Amino acid sequence: MLITMKEMLENAKKHKFAVGAFNISDANMFKAVVEKAEELQAPAIIAIHPDELSFITGDFIEYIKKRISNSKVPFVLHLDHGGSLKDVIEAISYGFTSVMIDASHLPFEENIAITKKAVDIAHAVGVSVEGELGTIGNTGDSIEGGVTEITYTKPEEANEFIERTGIDTLAIAIGTAHGIYPKGFVPKLKLDLLEEISRIVDKPLVLHGGSSNSDEEIKKATEIGIQKINISSDIKKAYFDKVDQLLNEKFIYEPNTIFPPCIEETKKVVEYKMNLFNSVDKAKLF
Repeated sequence: MLITMKEMLENAKKHKFAVGAFNISDANMFKAVVEKAEELQAPAIIAIHPDELSFITGDFIEYIKKRISNSKVPFVLHLDHGGSLKDVIEAISYGFTSVMIDASHLPFEENIAITKKAVDIAHAVGVSVEGELGTIGNTGDSIEGGVTEITYTKPEEANEFIERTGIDTLAIAIGTAHGIYPKGFVPKLKLDLLEEISRIVDKPLVLHGGSSNSDEEIKKATEIGIQKINISSDIKKAYFDKVDQLLNEKFIYEPNTIFPPCIEETKKVVEYKMNLFNSVDKAKLF
Protein backbone atom coordinates (compact mmCIF):
# COMPACT_ATOMS: atom_id res chain seq x y z
CA MET A 1 0.00 0.00 0.00
CA LEU A 2 1.16 3.53 -0.74
CA ILE A 3 0.77 5.93 2.19
CA THR A 4 2.04 9.33 3.32
CA MET A 5 5.12 9.94 5.44
CA LYS A 6 2.94 11.52 8.11
CA GLU A 7 0.97 8.31 8.53
CA MET A 8 4.07 6.14 8.37
CA LEU A 9 6.14 8.00 10.93
CA GLU A 10 3.39 8.88 13.39
CA ASN A 11 2.79 5.14 13.64
CA ALA A 12 6.52 4.49 14.05
CA LYS A 13 6.71 7.12 16.79
CA LYS A 14 3.74 5.60 18.60
CA HIS A 15 5.18 2.08 18.49
CA LYS A 16 8.84 3.07 19.01
CA PHE A 17 10.57 1.90 15.85
CA ALA A 18 12.27 3.58 12.90
CA VAL A 19 11.68 3.13 9.18
CA GLY A 20 14.49 2.89 6.64
CA ALA A 21 14.42 5.34 3.74
CA PHE A 22 16.36 3.54 1.02
CA ASN A 23 17.62 5.58 -1.92
CA ILE A 24 17.14 3.65 -5.13
CA SER A 25 18.79 4.51 -8.44
CA ASP A 26 17.53 1.74 -10.69
CA ALA A 27 15.08 -1.14 -11.00
CA ASN A 28 17.41 -3.64 -9.34
CA MET A 29 17.85 -1.63 -6.15
CA PHE A 30 14.11 -0.98 -6.06
CA LYS A 31 13.46 -4.72 -6.44
CA ALA A 32 15.83 -5.49 -3.56
CA VAL A 33 14.14 -3.09 -1.16
CA VAL A 34 10.55 -3.99 -2.04
CA GLU A 35 11.02 -7.74 -2.02
CA LYS A 36 12.91 -7.71 1.28
CA ALA A 37 10.31 -5.41 2.87
CA GLU A 38 7.57 -7.82 1.82
CA GLU A 39 9.51 -10.85 3.03
CA LEU A 40 10.10 -9.28 6.44
CA GLN A 41 6.71 -7.53 6.60
CA ALA A 42 8.58 -4.30 7.29
CA PRO A 43 7.29 -0.86 6.25
CA ALA A 44 9.77 0.99 4.04
CA ILE A 45 10.37 4.32 2.34
CA ILE A 46 11.43 4.44 -1.30
CA ALA A 47 13.61 7.56 -1.40
CA ILE A 48 14.60 9.19 -4.67
CA HIS A 49 16.92 12.18 -4.98
CA PRO A 50 16.28 14.70 -7.81
CA ASP A 51 19.44 13.46 -9.58
CA GLU A 52 18.20 9.88 -9.28
CA LEU A 53 14.78 10.97 -10.54
CA SER A 54 16.30 12.57 -13.63
CA PHE A 55 18.00 9.25 -14.37
CA ILE A 56 15.13 6.82 -13.82
CA THR A 57 12.55 9.32 -15.23
CA GLY A 58 8.86 9.73 -14.57
CA ASP A 59 7.95 6.69 -16.67
CA PHE A 60 9.63 4.38 -14.18
CA ILE A 61 7.94 6.20 -11.30
CA GLU A 62 4.63 4.96 -12.73
CA TYR A 63 5.86 1.38 -12.32
CA ILE A 64 7.11 2.10 -8.78
CA LYS A 65 3.73 3.51 -7.76
CA LYS A 66 1.82 0.57 -9.21
CA ARG A 67 4.15 -2.00 -7.62
CA ILE A 68 4.02 -0.59 -4.09
CA SER A 69 0.33 0.37 -4.26
CA ASN A 70 -0.50 -3.28 -4.92
CA SER A 71 1.63 -4.50 -2.02
CA LYS A 72 0.15 -5.42 1.36
CA VAL A 73 3.18 -3.82 3.03
CA PRO A 74 3.05 -0.03 3.60
CA PHE A 75 5.42 2.08 1.52
CA VAL A 76 6.09 5.79 1.13
CA LEU A 77 7.37 7.29 -2.12
CA HIS A 78 9.60 10.15 -0.98
CA LEU A 79 11.56 12.92 -2.70
CA ASP A 80 14.92 13.11 -0.93
CA HIS A 81 16.65 16.50 -0.65
CA GLY A 82 14.51 18.52 -2.98
CA GLY A 83 16.58 21.63 -3.55
CA SER A 84 13.85 23.90 -4.87
CA LEU A 85 10.11 24.37 -5.09
CA LYS A 86 10.40 23.18 -8.71
CA ASP A 87 11.73 19.84 -7.45
CA VAL A 88 8.86 19.59 -4.99
CA ILE A 89 6.19 20.39 -7.57
CA GLU A 90 7.66 17.92 -10.06
CA ALA A 91 7.66 15.12 -7.49
CA ILE A 92 4.07 15.87 -6.49
CA SER A 93 3.03 15.79 -10.14
CA TYR A 94 4.56 12.30 -10.45
CA GLY A 95 2.55 11.05 -7.46
CA PHE A 96 5.10 11.11 -4.63
CA THR A 97 3.36 10.91 -1.24
CA SER A 98 6.14 12.76 0.58
CA VAL A 99 8.63 15.46 -0.36
CA MET A 100 11.64 16.95 1.35
CA ILE A 101 12.54 20.59 0.85
CA ASP A 102 16.14 21.12 1.93
CA ALA A 103 16.82 24.78 2.58
CA SER A 104 19.03 24.03 5.59
CA HIS A 105 22.00 25.83 4.04
CA LEU A 106 20.07 29.11 4.12
CA PRO A 107 19.70 31.44 7.13
CA PHE A 108 16.97 30.45 9.60
CA GLU A 109 14.31 32.89 8.37
CA GLU A 110 14.93 32.04 4.70
CA ASN A 111 14.76 28.33 5.51
CA ILE A 112 11.40 28.91 7.18
CA ALA A 113 10.08 30.94 4.24
CA ILE A 114 10.85 28.41 1.49
CA THR A 115 9.86 25.43 3.65
CA LYS A 116 6.51 27.06 4.43
CA LYS A 117 5.87 27.56 0.70
CA ALA A 118 6.60 23.88 0.07
CA VAL A 119 4.22 22.91 2.86
CA ASP A 120 1.44 25.10 1.46
CA ILE A 121 1.83 23.47 -1.96
CA ALA A 122 2.13 19.87 -0.75
CA HIS A 123 -0.51 19.92 1.97
CA ALA A 124 -3.05 21.27 -0.50
CA VAL A 125 -2.94 17.89 -2.25
CA GLY A 126 -2.36 15.65 0.78
CA VAL A 127 1.40 15.19 0.44
CA SER A 128 3.66 15.13 3.51
CA VAL A 129 6.65 17.45 3.88
CA GLU A 130 10.04 16.95 5.52
CA GLY A 131 12.16 19.96 6.38
CA GLU A 132 15.72 20.18 7.64
CA LEU A 133 17.24 22.31 10.38
CA GLY A 134 21.00 22.27 10.77
CA THR A 135 23.33 20.96 8.07
CA ILE A 136 24.48 17.40 7.44
CA GLY A 137 28.14 16.66 6.74
CA ASN A 138 29.48 15.31 3.45
CA THR A 139 32.18 12.66 3.04
CA GLY A 140 32.57 13.58 -0.62
CA ASP A 141 31.07 10.52 -2.31
CA SER A 142 27.33 11.08 -2.20
CA ILE A 143 24.88 12.78 -4.57
CA GLU A 144 22.98 14.04 -1.54
CA GLY A 145 25.57 16.71 -0.84
CA GLY A 146 26.23 18.21 2.55
CA VAL A 147 28.78 20.56 4.04
CA THR A 148 32.36 20.43 5.24
CA GLU A 149 31.48 21.66 8.72
CA ILE A 150 28.31 20.33 10.34
CA THR A 151 25.93 22.93 11.77
CA TYR A 152 24.18 21.16 14.63
CA THR A 153 20.45 21.64 15.08
CA LYS A 154 19.66 24.11 17.86
CA PRO A 155 16.96 22.67 20.14
CA GLU A 156 15.55 26.11 20.88
CA GLU A 157 14.92 26.66 17.15
CA ALA A 158 13.44 23.24 16.37
CA ASN A 159 9.95 23.77 17.75
CA GLU A 160 9.69 27.28 16.30
CA PHE A 161 10.72 25.93 12.90
CA ILE A 162 8.01 23.25 13.03
CA GLU A 163 5.28 25.62 14.21
CA ARG A 164 6.04 28.30 11.64
CA THR A 165 6.42 25.96 8.67
CA GLY A 166 3.82 23.28 9.41
CA ILE A 167 6.14 20.43 8.36
CA ASP A 168 5.22 16.83 9.16
CA THR A 169 8.74 15.57 9.88
CA LEU A 170 12.03 17.24 10.81
CA ALA A 171 15.51 16.18 9.72
CA ILE A 172 18.07 17.15 12.34
CA ALA A 173 21.85 17.41 12.34
CA ILE A 174 23.46 15.57 15.27
CA GLY A 175 26.78 14.49 13.74
CA THR A 176 26.16 12.33 10.68
CA ALA A 177 27.40 12.85 7.12
CA HIS A 178 26.25 11.70 3.70
CA GLY A 179 28.34 8.98 2.11
CA ILE A 180 30.77 6.33 3.36
CA TYR A 181 33.14 7.55 6.05
CA PRO A 182 36.89 7.42 5.29
CA LYS A 183 38.77 4.42 6.65
CA GLY A 184 39.73 4.95 10.26
CA PHE A 185 37.22 7.76 10.82
CA VAL A 186 34.72 7.04 13.58
CA PRO A 187 31.69 9.37 13.59
CA LYS A 188 30.10 10.23 16.91
CA LEU A 189 26.46 11.13 17.21
CA LYS A 190 25.49 13.76 19.76
CA LEU A 191 22.87 11.62 21.44
CA ASP A 192 22.50 14.14 24.26
CA LEU A 193 21.47 16.70 21.64
CA LEU A 194 18.94 14.24 20.21
CA GLU A 195 17.51 13.70 23.69
CA GLU A 196 17.10 17.42 24.18
CA ILE A 197 15.41 17.91 20.81
CA SER A 198 13.08 14.92 21.28
CA ARG A 199 11.91 16.37 24.62
CA ILE A 200 10.94 19.63 22.93
CA VAL A 201 9.56 18.41 19.60
CA ASP A 202 6.48 16.21 19.18
CA LYS A 203 6.90 15.62 15.43
CA PRO A 204 8.73 12.57 14.02
CA LEU A 205 12.49 13.11 13.67
CA VAL A 206 14.71 12.08 10.77
CA LEU A 207 18.38 11.07 10.69
CA HIS A 208 20.19 11.64 7.39
CA GLY A 209 23.57 10.08 6.65
CA GLY A 210 22.67 6.82 8.39
CA SER A 211 25.19 4.72 6.45
CA SER A 212 28.39 3.64 8.25
CA ASN A 213 27.44 4.83 11.74
CA SER A 214 27.88 2.32 14.55
CA ASP A 215 24.96 -0.02 15.14
CA GLU A 216 24.97 0.83 18.84
CA GLU A 217 24.54 4.55 18.16
CA ILE A 218 21.86 4.02 15.53
CA LYS A 219 19.92 1.66 17.81
CA LYS A 220 20.16 4.15 20.66
CA ALA A 221 19.01 6.98 18.39
CA THR A 222 15.87 5.02 17.45
CA GLU A 223 15.17 4.38 21.12
CA ILE A 224 15.55 8.07 21.97
CA GLY A 225 13.36 9.43 19.20
CA ILE A 226 14.45 8.94 15.58
CA GLN A 227 11.66 7.55 13.38
CA LYS A 228 13.25 7.66 9.90
CA ILE A 229 16.83 6.80 8.93
CA ASN A 230 18.19 7.45 5.44
CA ILE A 231 20.27 4.69 3.87
CA SER A 232 21.86 5.26 0.47
CA SER A 233 25.59 4.61 0.32
CA ASP A 234 25.46 1.30 2.21
CA ILE A 235 23.12 -0.42 -0.23
CA LYS A 236 24.82 1.07 -3.29
CA LYS A 237 28.23 -0.03 -2.07
CA ALA A 238 27.00 -3.60 -1.54
CA TYR A 239 25.42 -3.61 -5.00
CA PHE A 240 28.39 -2.25 -6.94
CA ASP A 241 31.02 -4.17 -4.96
CA LYS A 242 29.29 -7.33 -6.18
CA VAL A 243 29.12 -5.99 -9.75
CA ASP A 244 32.84 -5.27 -9.61
CA GLN A 245 33.62 -8.71 -8.19
CA LEU A 246 31.64 -10.55 -10.86
CA LEU A 247 33.08 -8.58 -13.76
CA ASN A 248 36.61 -9.16 -12.48
CA GLU A 249 36.03 -12.90 -12.18
CA LYS A 250 34.82 -13.43 -15.73
CA PHE A 251 33.30 -11.66 -18.68
CA ILE A 252 29.51 -11.56 -18.29
CA TYR A 253 27.25 -10.01 -20.87
CA GLU A 254 23.77 -11.15 -19.78
CA PRO A 255 21.94 -8.89 -17.28
CA ASN A 256 19.96 -11.84 -15.91
CA THR A 257 23.29 -13.48 -15.03
CA ILE A 258 25.12 -10.59 -13.43
CA PHE A 259 22.37 -8.68 -11.60
CA PRO A 260 20.58 -11.31 -9.47
CA PRO A 261 23.63 -11.85 -7.18
CA CYS A 262 23.97 -8.07 -6.84
CA ILE A 263 20.33 -7.79 -5.83
CA GLU A 264 20.87 -10.49 -3.21
CA GLU A 265 23.84 -8.62 -1.73
CA THR A 266 21.71 -5.48 -1.55
CA LYS A 267 18.94 -7.42 0.18
CA LYS A 268 21.37 -8.51 2.89
CA VAL A 269 22.06 -4.88 3.80
CA VAL A 270 18.37 -3.96 3.67
CA GLU A 271 17.51 -6.85 6.00
CA TYR A 272 20.28 -5.92 8.40
CA LYS A 273 19.09 -2.33 8.59
CA MET A 274 15.44 -3.28 9.03
CA ASN A 275 16.34 -5.48 11.98
CA LEU A 276 18.53 -2.73 13.42
CA PHE A 277 15.68 -0.21 13.13
CA ASN A 278 13.21 -2.64 14.73
CA SER A 279 10.84 -2.33 11.77
CA VAL A 280 10.56 -6.06 10.98
CA ASP A 281 6.99 -7.40 11.28
CA LYS A 282 5.57 -3.91 11.81
CA ALA A 283 3.43 -3.94 8.64
CA LYS A 284 0.60 -5.38 10.74
CA LEU A 285 0.36 -2.05 12.57
CA PHE A 286 -0.94 -0.27 9.45
